[in-house]
Amino acid sequence: MSKPTTVVFHYPTDKTEMPEGPYAIAGVLVETNAGWRSVRPIIADDKCVQCDKCWLICPDGAIDRIEKSYTVDYDFCKGCGLCACECPTKAIRMIGEGEAE
Repeated sequence: MSKPTTVVFHYPTDKTEMPEGPYAIAGVLVETNAGWRSVRPIIADDKCVQCDKCWLICPDGAIDRIEKSYTVDYDFCKGCGLCACECPTKAIRMIGEGEAE
């Protein structure tokens, strides 16, 4: 019988040491948003510095990065606002579900 392998966790000190992307890419989760979201994120590309924080923090994998911009898959976004809270340049703002962009 072999012993289990252990790995010592080290906190990343740079963006390059972070895990590559969220747990799942946008659109692969089992359930879509059931219509209970009251706010949704809007990303301003002109303010975005491509730090990847929103992409990494999204618990649902609803933010997808395509080249130098990010898109939100609203079918899977639950409107939690973590992306807006983590954005260092405030390029993401939460708007009401019924508001115009």
